[in-house]
Amino acid sequence: MVDVTALGARVASSAVAPLVRRLFVRDGPGAGLVDRPVRISALVSFRGEKRNVTPKDVDKIAEELVRRALASAGPGEEPVAGAEAAAVKDALARTLARLGEITVEDYEAVGLGPERFARELGAGVPLAPYGLGEGGTLLYERLLHTASLHILNFLTQRSTYVARQQTVQTRQLSRLVQAADVLLERLPSQSAEDAGFEERYADHVAARYGTLTIYGLDAGTREWPLDTAYLSLEATRPQAARDGRRSPEYPVLAAEQVLAGHDQVFLRGVAGSGKTTLVQWLAVTASSRVYDHGMPHLIGRVPFVLPMRRIVRPGAELPLPGDFLRAVGAPVAGEQPPGWAERVLRARRGVLLVDGIDEIAGDRRAAARRWLRELVRAFPGNLWLVTSRPSAVPEEWLAAEGFSELVLAPMGRDGVATFVRRWHRAAEVDGSVGESLLASVRSTSELNELATNPLMCGMLCALHRDRRGFLPQDRRSLYEAALTMLLERRDRERELLGSDGVRLAYATQVQLLQKLAWWLIRNSRHEMDRDEARGIVDRALPALNLDGAGGEEVYRALLLRSGLLREPAEDRVDFLHRTFQDYLGARLAVQEMDFDLLVNHADADQWEDVILLALAHARPKEAEHMLRRLTELGTPRGTLLAAAGLRYAAEVAPEVRVRVEEGLATHIPPAGFDDAREIAQATGDLMLTLLPGPEEVSHAVGATVVSAAVEVGSEAALQFLTKYRDHPAKDVQTILAAAWRRFDREQYAREILAHLPRQRAVDVYTNDDLRTLRALGGWEHIVVRGAYRVEDLTEFIVPERLTLLALEAPHPVEGLNWLSAFPRLEAVSVFAEPDEGWARQVPVGVRLRFPLHSPSYDSQG
Repeated sequence: MVDVTALGARVASSAVAPLVRRLFVRDGPGAGLVDRPVRISALVSFRGEKRNVTPKDVDKIAEELVRRALASAGPGEEPVAGAEAAAVKDALARTLARLGEITVEDYEAVGLGPERFARELGAGVPLAPYGLGEGGTLLYERLLHTASLHILNFLTQRSTYVARQQTVQTRQLSRLVQAADVLLERLPSQSAEDAGFEERYADHVAARYGTLTIYGLDAGTREWPLDTAYLSLEATRPQAARDGRRSPEYPVLAAEQVLAGHDQVFLRGVAGSGKTTLVQWLAVTASSRVYDHGMPHLIGRVPFVLPMRRIVRPGAELPLPGDFLRAVGAPVAGEQPPGWAERVLRARRGVLLVDGIDEIAGDRRAAARRWLRELVRAFPGNLWLVTSRPSAVPEEWLAAEGFSELVLAPMGRDGVATFVRRWHRAAEVDGSVGESLLASVRSTSELNELATNPLMCGMLCALHRDRRGFLPQDRRSLYEAALTMLLERRDRERELLGSDGVRLAYATQVQLLQKLAWWLIRNSRHEMDRDEARGIVDRALPALNLDGAGGEEVYRALLLRSGLLREPAEDRVDFLHRTFQDYLGARLAVQEMDFDLLVNHADADQWEDVILLALAHARPKEAEHMLRRLTELGTPRGTLLAAAGLRYAAEVAPEVRVRVEEGLATHIPPAGFDDAREIAQATGDLMLTLLPGPEEVSHAVGATVVSAAVEVGSEAALQFLTKYRDHPAKDVQTILAAAWRRFDREQYAREILAHLPRQRAVDVYTNDDLRTLRALGGWEHIVVRGAYRVEDLTEFIVPERLTLLALEAPHPVEGLNWLSAFPRLEAVSVFAEPDEGWARQVPVGVRLRFPLHSPSYDSQG
């Protein structure tokens, strides 16, 4: 019997190398100097409208590898059976096809080595469907390793790779030199005492903020290193976030770069959107002694992390700089040299990260704004980031103090995929499980709506793994499942009684947590004193059967073992996340029949989730009472809340449903784009059933209707938009052309773009966008957003189609002679300020315009 593991190794390099080369496009000249990464998926030659290899050719290559491996068996050696060899070929072909899907950069792949790169390729290909036995599996693994070895060798031999690596090294050296210059300029003459303390403080920041908690991992692996867990989010102007616009006027930037262009930023983000994680990342990066991270504005600075829930105490003044570390409970506070914090801020070296304006009571926010204003005026030139939930304070709340306002965008399709894959790697779960979850999220509108931020994505990952692929389809069920996981399973898995010796049943924990949550909500608080929490527990004890356990024992057990409470500072208690507080509070509100109290707070943004979740918990008659009361308020907000609540209530009488829908009809169709956005966010798919068709509205109203459906962004919304794809109004066509990145790219291109006039402007950000347009036969008006490579544009843009081209890049590629490849090109708009010599290279007959902003590039027309 042949040693199957040796078969793959016997395939000669002279046979494998030509097969591997067929998988990739021919190399182009130059170093491939682009700001965006050179991903392997962009190099393969079998994706979309490529010029060399097709998906069938990948099968042929895999078949040839298997054939050569089996042929290398010596006389008398028995290879795997023919049927299993065919299965090996199929599995290997599918794995090699993953080259067109992975986002690993070429130099990162080489750094992985053949073993880890082979695992990366195979991560998304479960072998179970192929029915491989032990021999077939070993042969597959050996051939995959052999192919991976030659793929990496091929990548290192590409001229662009070699030149790019030299350029990367040169840039790294240049950044280090620049960092040294910045550091020398920024660091003042320090005493040995100050310098020594700053080193100890930097170590404290790295230890305290350098990890995150992963939901659903076993107790021993719950801490996730920040440098591998951090997911780059996006931030933009509030107007762009509302309208979904991407343009030079409303740029989208990486959230970690928000302080690069502005010294003072007020950043809004919904619950779980990653605000606190961003604060941690900035703190750790600023305190690190690594200076080639590409963020020179953080070099030599000292971070101060100031969670508002910890530093705002009832009846107490907000801390001055010398008290910052003591206010947040930093263990090194006692070592701080007198006047050190003030000296740091006087030298303009501070990074002040004020997290959670929304987490303090409304009557303290005015005092917080005065405190911020006085500090900014007293210590100018430092960097400030202040975070909050969107609805906590009015727009431009800190504008008078010089703060620029930005909004964290929801995670996009790629961000969700990256998070899910990283989560499963950290959890050491087979990659196929993560791919199964992604398929469910993308095909189910309810889950798609939930997977918009890291918190919810983490819960989905944990629940999907825990329930072997089954996921709840609504928010109430999702939170209920999460509570079961955190309160019941966690305690069982750890098998600990706790230091207090008290075991609390699931129902007991929920009842106590509900009381704490409802107290916080009713008092407009996000944090309570420890004594207040103890008082609530003490008052609940007589009704609980706990065999004489004392209030302190019960409180400690709840704090240590529920996973939902924490003590962020000495003698202070809060919930790990606001979403759990709202869910649990809504449960008790229904138990206590506080329906009128809920409705009476309908005008308060912070009560919105509580009201909706209460409708989910309520019995039919109770839900109907709340819906009637909401409609009786006679306000747009009450009407929209009632309409949104229909999705949460399990059973509603027909007459009540009609009443709510009639109230909503007063807002349908939307009067303008702001109304369209508000209604879409409040009602989701429900609104789609009430929106009029294209034959029922004027051109202007048609634009707002389409904008509302785009804002919903679900699979049902995409199907609704197909009704408007043949609409003649220019504004409707412009919005449809600009919206394609909010949906599945290929599906949207097939269902919508293919039916639009080709002269409408379409934004492209990646080669995949360009390939999709090429598959449609090309496009006339293309707006390239971000860095680009000339060879990509000339390859993927259909030359006979292009008439108008806009280039928006930080650094446009030098020269424009390449535009001669497009014979019908009439004008090129450049969003940059190139020199005159650069501009002279425009081909004859082509108009050059820069800088230019055209309203036609905006999604709202």
